[in-house]
Amino acid sequence: MQILAGVFGGAGGGVAGYFAGGIESNYTDAIDKISFAAETRSTLSAVLTSIRESCGGFANSGVAGYVAGGYGPTSGIDKITFPADTKSTLSATLTSAIYFVGSFANSGVAGYVGGGTSPEVSRIDKITFSADTKSTLSATLTADTNELGGMANSSVAGYFGGGQTPVGKIATIDKITFPADSKSTIAAVLSTGRANYGSGFADSGVAGYFAGGNDDVTGLQNSIDKITFASDTKSTLSATLSTVIRRTGAMANTGSAGYIGGGTAPQVSRIDKITFSVDTKSTLAATLSATRNNIAGFADCGVF
Repeated sequence: MQILAGVFGGAGGGVAGYFAGGIESNYTDAIDKISFAAETRSTLSAVLTSIRESCGGFANSGVAGYVAGGYGPTSGIDKITFPADTKSTLSATLTSAIYFVGSFANSGVAGYVGGGTSPEVSRIDKITFSADTKSTLSATLTADTNELGGMANSSVAGYFGGGQTPVGKIATIDKITFPADSKSTIAAVLSTGRANYGSGFADSGVAGYFAGGNDDVTGLQNSIDKITFASDTKSTLSATLSTVIRRTGAMANTGSAGYIGGGTAPQVSRIDKITFSVDTKSTLAATLSATRNNIAGFADCGVF
């Protein structure tokens, strides 16, 4: 989840990013926190309500982060309140128990959880932050899709990219325009049809990114596609992830960098960093608390 620079804190004004849930040797309820200033990792004393993986992660920056759904399966939505990092559970729930969802947020307004499986759906649920209530959009994804990525240009639009449909993996990118919550499909497509739950992050106001995944022809990917928001055009970075990988978690400190954590084939604890000013990749010295995949990511980029 990302914030519009100049409105919510400006470039590099973030506090911390979070990686929640996932699969270690078994499902986990742990929440790791990456301090943006020092790029160090701590693990919260607060945990998710249940052990779960393949959740949706999004945030109302400066206020709270949310972890929705996940394999259990569950329809529950947990809330991590900033800066105390305490956990509560909403009375509102997703429309059904679901996992392998895509997610993003229009910070200050609402979070969105799209697609998912058990069975595959095209539905998009919306969590309105002011009341923590759930509604369901009349707009839907282009296809019933799971393992899709999500990212947002806050106050403008959110994007769902790629994923697995009943007939195969897709390269399609659907766009949800705020505040009408109308759906269109942009002309640009991902560089390959791929599925990679949790792969999306954004430098809000500038560009969004979809990283890694696997396709039906060439298998696991390490490529990073970039969607420039002003024109909704796609380019592919020369930088790549440290290895071909899928089922990562991702979040971003808007105006500064995006972070891709964990993933599988094999399962890792690594955190790669994409520095937005130059679109280069480095790898943090800090790692997740365990090797983990199918993680939800969200970030507190601050409110100023």
